Amino acid sequence: MTRKLFGTDGIRGTANIEPMTAETALRVAMAAAERFRRGEHRHSVLIGKDTRLSGYMIEPALTAGFVAMGMDVLLVGPLPTPAIAMLTRSMRADLGVMISASHNPYQDNGIKLFGPDGFKLSDEIEIAIEEAVAAGVGERAAPSALGRAKRLDDAPGRYIEFVKATLPRRLRLDGLRIVVDCANGAAYKVAPTVLHELGAEVFPIGVTPDGTNINRDCGATNAKAMQEEVVARRADIGLALDGDADRLIVADERGKILDGDQLMGLIAGSLHREGLLSGGGIVATVMSNLGLERHLGTLGLKLHRCQVGDRYVVEKMRASGCNVGGEQSGHIILSDHSTTGDGLIAALQVLAAVVESGQPTSRACRIFEPVPQVLKNVRFGGGAPLENPRVKAAIQAAEARLGAGGRLLIRKSGTEPLIRVMAEGEDQAMVRSIVDELCELIQKSSIEAAAAAE
Repeated sequence: MTRKLFGTDGIRGTANIEPMTAETALRVAMAAAERFRRGEHRHSVLIGKDTRLSGYMIEPALTAGFVAMGMDVLLVGPLPTPAIAMLTRSMRADLGVMISASHNPYQDNGIKLFGPDGFKLSDEIEIAIEEAVAAGVGERAAPSALGRAKRLDDAPGRYIEFVKATLPRRLRLDGLRIVVDCANGAAYKVAPTVLHELGAEVFPIGVTPDGTNINRDCGATNAKAMQEEVVARRADIGLALDGDADRLIVADERGKILDGDQLMGLIAGSLHREGLLSGGGIVATVMSNLGLERHLGTLGLKLHRCQVGDRYVVEKMRASGCNVGGEQSGHIILSDHSTTGDGLIAALQVLAAVVESGQPTSRACRIFEPVPQVLKNVRFGGGAPLENPRVKAAIQAAEARLGAGGRLLIRKSGTEPLIRVMAEGEDQAMVRSIVDELCELIQKSSIEAAAAAE
């Protein structure tokens, strides 16, 4: 079956346009409920969301679908995606749902599903749910067996205490000046609270969500405001989360960015020295910098690569026995604590390294020199520009120019109508030239294909 609803990270699209409509959300809830009803116990589903305006549309639609199938619904309101994964498992719910489009603008929204073990669903289960959505569900609950819905007021506190307990070796953050950018998203309350209760002096930004400003000029995908605030406040470190707080980008005391590759290398090295790193290395995607791979090699560690998407990182981690994995974009999965990327938990591991080193963040956390890498996105309106013979020939020529010491990666985004072009190699000028030329050709090909289709 060709997947039409689920992409690389659940269901995602423009709010109030298929598939992100109330009608489809209702059908997805009913299909998921049918799939996860097991045994005679009272079934429950936990639903969280970020701060998007359209969450007010999707949340009641999902609730109605689950209630109609006899499942009780626990509504926790705005909380990070990893909080939903944790609470689903902790509270022995049969299913967890996060309403979020992560780093996308407010116009988009999404539905992410977690099984009772707190892990995102497998491709096979997602396909089964899609089939049920298309075919229609079977038996609905009898009037006497309908589910009930209620608000779970203590959910934020449960998550806050869980995150605090992951700070290594019972350290404290006393004396640290920390800027935290919550992207006007799901962590706008819990992130500053965690850092404050651990002793830090906290300067929060991106904590005034209005339904339409999530990820707008803030957060992990646009860290400029955080960088500037770090310098203005003379802070020791800056932390930027995305809209659902499952990714983290860090700035040092000078406002210079430390991406997910640097953070994974830092955390892996720390765990390795303590004998706590499992699997003889870490898992990262094809996007991660060659510099990370080389750095790990100096430690006798291996970089296991997988396709882009944190769910694929988790699958590779489980297969290889690794307890650290993630993406250059800042999704960092620490499986000793969480089943999915958690920006706050990752931040505490970084902060622990800073505290224990006694050094500025720029020295404590910048652990390898990246190989020159350029990534650009090309928005396209349809067609298959990567199948164009001229584009194929240009890609082959670019790979030849980069040679054995470089890499070229071109792929479609799984969450947006974008083609991502990434190249890396020792000659930065050549790498940039290659990416610019390919992007221009892909854009031209896309325009020509759209004109021909008309």
